[in-house]
Amino acid sequence: MAGAALLFPLQVAHAAEDMPSAEVMAFQREMITLDTHLDTPESVDRPGWSIMERHDMREDYTQVDLPRMKDGELDGGFWAIYTPQGPLGAEHYAKVRDFAVLRGLSIRLMIAANPEQFALALTADDAARINAEGKRIVYMSIENAYPLGEDVSMLDLFYKMGVRETGFAHFGNNQFADSSTDPDGAKWHGLSPLGEKLLAAANRLGMIIDGSHSSDEVLDQLIAKSTTPVVLSHSGCKAIFDHPRNVDDDRLRALAAKGGVIQINSYGGYLRARSPNPERAAAYRALSTEMGEEATMTAEQWEVLLARRREIDARYPDTDRATFDDFMKHLLHALDVVGPDHVGIGMDWDGGGGVVGLEDVSDLPRITAALLDAGYSKEDIAKIWGGNVLRVMRTVEASAER
Repeated sequence: MAGAALLFPLQVAHAAEDMPSAEVMAFQREMITLDTHLDTPESVDRPGWSIMERHDMREDYTQVDLPRMKDGELDGGFWAIYTPQGPLGAEHYAKVRDFAVLRGLSIRLMIAANPEQFALALTADDAARINAEGKRIVYMSIENAYPLGEDVSMLDLFYKMGVRETGFAHFGNNQFADSSTDPDGAKWHGLSPLGEKLLAAANRLGMIIDGSHSSDEVLDQLIAKSTTPVVLSHSGCKAIFDHPRNVDDDRLRALAAKGGVIQINSYGGYLRARSPNPERAAAYRALSTEMGEEATMTAEQWEVLLARRREIDARYPDTDRATFDDFMKHLLHALDVVGPDHVGIGMDWDGGGGVVGLEDVSDLPRITAALLDAGYSKEDIAKIWGGNVLRVMRTVEASAER
């Protein structure tokens, strides 16, 4: 999801007895475990922060690094190039385009700086090869198409950079599509004419189409018009919690009928209704206004920001956080509706994801344990953890070749 870093609560570790068994951990190691939405590139760009070092979410609020990936047996996933939605217009597009290109280069530089630990994946088959080499898998994605401006051919540049999945909108409507959460409602009632060109370009290149954050009307059109299956890289179920970011059962069935996949996210505000905490929200808004753009902060400014955030968390604790059980309700409901061939995991780590009992990437095997307890087979669980999105990717690749 990204753009929600200042909303993270102070995390609390769960009890040791909740940790998965040795058998579960062994099974987690056997399969390829992918998360389809990692906002961790924002962390990678922080001054002084290293993906190679172990961090503590209670100190710096990050949720993914190499040591914790190893703890949670996360083999990799889709690392997002995220840009917040801003004003439309040529003068704004140039700036955000440059930011997105630099964020993509940051992902590539992370790989280049640690070639024994990370590798860029460009095809579905790359996942197994990189995993066999003992490295972490780095697919690249675009969360918000806004930085493409009005030049759809810019998508070719990002494809050459390594991007293999693109979303269309984020929190607000843009030049390509309507957002599910724009306070002004629909602008295009689906895709704009430029958005239809973007869809065609992504299909031509061989990019996975991501409908997360886009409106229901956009999703309907993506499913109907895309030549390949559509994914929802980090979404939830409207039947469990009626939020605009979530998807109703009829649309889940339509998604699955075309071969698509919903990847369930762990963003607490989308999992269930939560009690308002106005003092906390006001304190974070004031802090954000005072500190300004995170992207331009020095290491010293980051330390000040983190200290202030910890102070706010201590003064106004979040006492109504969503839980692991709330997350599992969405996951199990999606499985009930469309089955294990059309469900996956996209936790929204480092972009607002994480719940009580599922605090950072090291906790992922708890999901596997819960799915085994619910009666799902190892074959089913392997599809959920990576097989399904790789199947979609193979279909996309074949379509692009044709």
